[in-house]
Amino acid sequence: EAIIAREHEGTIQPTIFYNDLRAFGKGFESYYESAKNKFGVRYIRGIPSAVKELQQSRNLLLEYTGEDGQKVQEEFDMVVLSVGLQPLASSKDLAEKLGIELDKFGFCQTEELAPNITSRDGIYVAGAFDAPMDIPESVMSASSAACLASQEIAEARGTMVKEKEYPPEIDVNGQEPRVGVFVCRCGSNIARVVDVPAVAEYASTLPYVVHAEENLYSCSTDTQSKIINAIKEKGLNRVVVASCSPRTHESLFQDTIREGCLNKYLFEMANIRDQCSWVHATHMPEATEKAKDLVRMAVARAVTLEPLHQSPAEIKRRGLVIGGGVSGMTAALELARQGYEAVLVEREKELGGNLQRIYYTADGADPQALLASMIEQVEKEPKITVYKGAEIKKFSGFLGNYATEIITDTGDNVEVEHGVVILATGGTEYKPTEYLYGQSDKVLTQLELEKNIAEGNEKIKKLDSVVMIQCVGSREEEHMYCSRVCCTQATTNAIKLKGRNPDTEVYILYRDMRTYGMNELLYRQAREKGITFIRYEAEKKPEVSEKNGKLKVNVFDSTLGTEILLEPGLLVLSSAIRPQADAEEFASKLKLPLTQDKFYMEAHMKLRPLDFVSEGMYLCGLAHSPKSISESIVQARGTVSRAMTILSQPYLMVGGVVSVVDPDRCAACLTCVRSCPFDVPKINDEGVAYIEAAACQGCGICASLCPRKAIKLQHYSDEQVMAKSAVLCQA
Repeated sequence: EAIIAREHEGTIQPTIFYNDLRAFGKGFESYYESAKNKFGVRYIRGIPSAVKELQQSRNLLLEYTGEDGQKVQEEFDMVVLSVGLQPLASSKDLAEKLGIELDKFGFCQTEELAPNITSRDGIYVAGAFDAPMDIPESVMSASSAACLASQEIAEARGTMVKEKEYPPEIDVNGQEPRVGVFVCRCGSNIARVVDVPAVAEYASTLPYVVHAEENLYSCSTDTQSKIINAIKEKGLNRVVVASCSPRTHESLFQDTIREGCLNKYLFEMANIRDQCSWVHATHMPEATEKAKDLVRMAVARAVTLEPLHQSPAEIKRRGLVIGGGVSGMTAALELARQGYEAVLVEREKELGGNLQRIYYTADGADPQALLASMIEQVEKEPKITVYKGAEIKKFSGFLGNYATEIITDTGDNVEVEHGVVILATGGTEYKPTEYLYGQSDKVLTQLELEKNIAEGNEKIKKLDSVVMIQCVGSREEEHMYCSRVCCTQATTNAIKLKGRNPDTEVYILYRDMRTYGMNELLYRQAREKGITFIRYEAEKKPEVSEKNGKLKVNVFDSTLGTEILLEPGLLVLSSAIRPQADAEEFASKLKLPLTQDKFYMEAHMKLRPLDFVSEGMYLCGLAHSPKSISESIVQARGTVSRAMTILSQPYLMVGGVVSVVDPDRCAACLTCVRSCPFDVPKINDEGVAYIEAAACQGCGICASLCPRKAIKLQHYSDEQVMAKSAVLCQA
């Protein structure tokens, strides 16, 4: 919100007051750094003690304690409260009607290692009714719940489905273009900035436009009916909608005009929300003129559009799951429960991944029991084929028809045909090079401490003092991300230490405590047990030394403003979660993108957090980003839910916006073969390039680079692209 405010009005000076900055989501830490350093958002640690309204100016006076401990009074024009989430008042009645249990806060009761599952069989929960969560987590949670629910009806899948029937298409060949333009107000999203009636009036003056109107919401059912009626009554053979993003609404409008007897590719969209009203909110006249420009360009391109058609293609109804940790095993099991075969490939000799090193959770669940149960289920499930100690040698194919060559632990090559891919390759614990790790046997990581506690190590029980240092290898220049689970893990281990010996002094040195969601209760419990939390700044990290077998930890307490010397019997490092060391090499093999932190990059952080850009390929677990066991399970189930949208179809429609080769012009120069990021173009037996329609992603790189102009990207031909450019600078 602070960044958006700055973008809309550069003179605004946003200030954010906070206790602990909980930017634990994927990419959130970098976003925070950008807000602070690029956009000048001011962050002040602390909560104002009072807010008073000034009588003359009606501004607000805030009182707070500054970083130096002094009382500060500061005047602001507006105060925005970041309020917490709570269950709806009606949740209790709903729970009683459904016969499901709620927790003490009124959220739905679930178990940590059995997320989405309520206290009643067949009823599943998702989103904020489960617990407070952000948009990506809500999308994943909903997909996971859908996976569980669809298991219940797997045997009946498709028995009541009726394929939508469309009226015959109008043959527009030889017809003069007749364009209809529909300009959306999008409530106030567009209309508060852009003069929508003026844009609609302008559209009516453009060449080939025979109908133009404005709508409150173009995506509404009544407006879609208007579009269909206009096609029939006005004889429209091209349609332009000026509204929001094609990413979210193009398919809806394409379906609408298809119901109006037009080929769906005779549709064009002008994004006058994201590209106009949202980015020019303070320049209304100019925004209106730009909206006219965008509509003019859209109409010019619409005139050149041609009908395209797709054809059905077979689907290999099998899923390939890469990685045999908790995420991979969950995905394989869920595919099998949906009635489909799964091939699970794990590079190590045993299944389990990082779950092998986790012995307990904050709420007392038993991850090792879960591990044993999952391995047994996977290895006994007839629909799952497991390859342990195996590697992916070669990967090829396209949505619904992939082929993967696997090198087994015996050195044999096995080729697997499959329709979808679920990537669950996991992550790894950072082995610190700082704080004497590897040099002193009194310095451990949290996972190593957890193992010692679980095994009942008597030395751990007899410790007088333990110091834990957070953010080791995280939230620093080369690794600007939060490892998400470390604060909860440290707090859990600290409570375990106190439980075994109440006299053990435990100190947690932290930058921000990120025990998010319900883990806040854990943080409170730790304080109640006498665990001491000392905050340090990134610029003044703790210093560790060892002399005569004794550890010394010097830390500058930011709250007290003084140096503190601690002499623990054990130092525990909350080390970062890192992506796999070979992530870049493996991503290149599968043609998949990575973030700057080398985790795999999803198609859209909020809207498609489980999908890759390449259709039919999905990601989950630590390969996506650091997360807990329950979050990994949710994400893995979610990927299966997404995969089912492919595997459950009778066939796939391929073609449309794809590149096609004119063999008479092709010189077999290999430019397309070398340049395609998806490895699609091949040289066929005739010695010319061939592009499989089902594999083509429609990016157009090959068409733009072909020196002989032998490749054409359908729906984005040179004529169609240049039509927009030609009218761009017209008044």
